[in-house]
Amino acid sequence: MSQWRTISSEEIARLTEQGCTCADWSKVQVAEGFRADRVRATHFCGEIRLGVFAQEASFAGGVSKPTGISNATLHNCTVGNDVYISQVSNYIANYVIEDNVVIDNIDLLAVNGRSSFGNGTEVAVVNEAGGREIPIYDYLSAQTAYVMAFYRHRSAVVAKLKQMIAGYAASVTSAQGLIAKGARIMNSRILRNVKIGPAAVVEGANRLENGSINSSVEDPVYIGPGVYAEGFIACSGSKITDGTIICECFVGQGTELAKEYSAENSVFFANCGGFHGEACAIFAGPYTVTHHKSTLLISGLFSFLNAGSGTNQSNHMYKLGPVHQGVVERGSKTGSDSYMLWPAKVGPFTVVMGRHYRNSDTSDLPFSYLIEHDDQSVLAPGVNLRSVGTVRDARKWPQRDRRKDPKKLDLVNFKLLSPFTIQKMINGRDLLLRLKETSGPTSDYFTYNSVMIPNASLERGIRLYQIGIDKFIGNCLLKRLEGKTFQSLDELRAVLKPRTTIGLGKWLDLAGMFAPEETIEEMLADIEDGRINTLEEVTARFTAIHEAYPMYEWAWAVDVISRQLGKSIEAITAEDIIGLTRRWQAAVVDLDHQLHADAKKEYAATAQIGFGLDGGEETKHRDFEAVRGSFETNGFVAEIDKHIATKTALAEELISRIQPLQG
Repeated sequence: MSQWRTISSEEIARLTEQGCTCADWSKVQVAEGFRADRVRATHFCGEIRLGVFAQEASFAGGVSKPTGISNATLHNCTVGNDVYISQVSNYIANYVIEDNVVIDNIDLLAVNGRSSFGNGTEVAVVNEAGGREIPIYDYLSAQTAYVMAFYRHRSAVVAKLKQMIAGYAASVTSAQGLIAKGARIMNSRILRNVKIGPAAVVEGANRLENGSINSSVEDPVYIGPGVYAEGFIACSGSKITDGTIICECFVGQGTELAKEYSAENSVFFANCGGFHGEACAIFAGPYTVTHHKSTLLISGLFSFLNAGSGTNQSNHMYKLGPVHQGVVERGSKTGSDSYMLWPAKVGPFTVVMGRHYRNSDTSDLPFSYLIEHDDQSVLAPGVNLRSVGTVRDARKWPQRDRRKDPKKLDLVNFKLLSPFTIQKMINGRDLLLRLKETSGPTSDYFTYNSVMIPNASLERGIRLYQIGIDKFIGNCLLKRLEGKTFQSLDELRAVLKPRTTIGLGKWLDLAGMFAPEETIEEMLADIEDGRINTLEEVTARFTAIHEAYPMYEWAWAVDVISRQLGKSIEAITAEDIIGLTRRWQAAVVDLDHQLHADAKKEYAATAQIGFGLDGGEETKHRDFEAVRGSFETNGFVAEIDKHIATKTALAEELISRIQPLQG
């Protein structure tokens, strides 16, 4: 900004001629090069600073207008260079308006008293009655929020994190707001106590109050027509539009809320999508998506969720109020009109269909189908492992990362098979084996945590979990040995030896980030003891754990291999490696063949119903192929076939390198 100087008498006279008024012109300063001819029909009061208006502002349709101020009232404002302000029906008060901002046709833009602009607002997630409040702030990550919401038993940790956030909120609290460089506010009504970041677009909003729009030049925020927002923070790349209503909400990077979505006391992290439906007191981890009307997500933890139309949950039993909560672990889907009675816990990558009135816990039975049958909750363990939809989801998530901001707040691990999910498969396999042993081989159904498991489903689940375990171990092994040659068993064992002992125990999914439990416990202890004192240090520790994932993963895999073989890695033989590779090869081929068969269902005769409306069978087949293509030419099917060939060759190549080391 140029140096400020007192406005001259000639400039005052020109402004007065052009319909401008001011109670005290001595409080008005201008930049060198200020053009009085660009300011018309404007009333000034309080401390005013005006920049240079020399350029044109661009609008949709190729329209250009001279920058400057017209038909407005400004109170205690600093206006930067080449700002366009016009048609402010009420006033703009207590704002710094940076260069190249456009403010056109609004009712009110004001800071009333001192404001933290949404920072420090407590959002009552998961338990609608309270107890898991998250104080939101500009740089809140899914991981920090997860600790604050779900580690209430570590009261000292939560208290210190809240103290850090309160300190940050105090540091940004001000009686003056900011409209950052290049922001555009048009055709909107009431904006009160709102901070707006660079290049943001606010267009047609009804009311924005007590919030921060943390836009960036690389990834602007868009707030569109009809939006009501109160007590909120919107991160870079987010989009809130089409009559959406949010109250006490955090909207993460790349998240879209549109088509009259309604949310209160909820947090949405990276790349979530909310359309038509409703959210109340939810913790929406990355990639939580709901597209349909009559869909309610309430009082739950979700991530990588796809909620079908009419999805619903109940969080109270009309006794002590809405105190119950649910957990739907990553990668799950709900079918149309699915219903769950909280409290309940759903294992990772589970498909929920029908209505479930019992408080079930299937967290150790991942990749399952949870189906309603005769008012019973019936579980088919592991079957979602062979679903083409599961594989498609795992591949599409990284491709659908909308975040363009170079500074990404949430740490996201997209791996389908990880120590977190494989540990659950191991637990699930052992659990099913125990059920089989204790109930007897002639049982038609087995009961576990309020769900029924048919005998055939139990047997199939054991096989599928073992396939998943073998595939993961082989994935890790082949990646570790890729491109390496060995002259002796000692060289092979040296490569296989992990570089850390961290990660051998339980693993956690912290809203998108996988981590060994011990690393998180150590971090929390450091917060309690004062070795981590700032939010920046919290973020740095999470980042370090996230980046060390491959090292921790291998340490965990080696421990599983050692237990499976009954020997330490120092005693492993070439025959052991070849055996593990063969098991991996068999698992990959078996699973790919099952995926192939699942994909083929999409081309069955029933899938062609409704095609070729005005013709016979031949017309139906031709119409179907014209729209959907053929099974043989489907890209995903071709990819499966290629995957089988590639992985088979990879296994044979590794075995050829290991065979010379056999005794």
